[in-house]
Amino acid sequence: MSLTVVLAVGLDSSLLASLSSVWQSAGFIVASTGSIREAIIQIRDGDFDLVLLGHSIPTDSRERLTFLIRAIGSRTPVVSITDSSTGCDSFADATIRNEPTSLLQSIGELMAERAKSPAPSRAMPGIAA
Repeated sequence: MSLTVVLAVGLDSSLLASLSSVWQSAGFIVASTGSIREAIIQIRDGDFDLVLLGHSIPTDSRERLTFLIRAIGSRTPVVSITDSSTGCDSFADATIRNEPTSLLQSIGELMAERAKSPAPSRAMPGIAA
């Protein structure tokens, strides 16, 4: 079984603890940071299969972080977590409701779909990947 490495950015400690315990049993490795600056460094230097953006990060900051992830040439899926049942962040690859089991199921589906699709270049023009 291959492990899926997730970078959680700005998740509150109780959600992070819930995610970590549920996801570790499903073969996920969860790394975390509360800082957008640290997230960019980790994404640039690391090998993550998924980035989760917590709802505690302001929407404009989540959008900028997603843009920066794409600008460095990363194809890593970005998932925005919301407390709202109707909210959707158009800049993210997916917006998922804030509940650990639902997150696990939805992210599993996203990763399976992502594996089936060809790898389009998402780097910004003029920016080296």
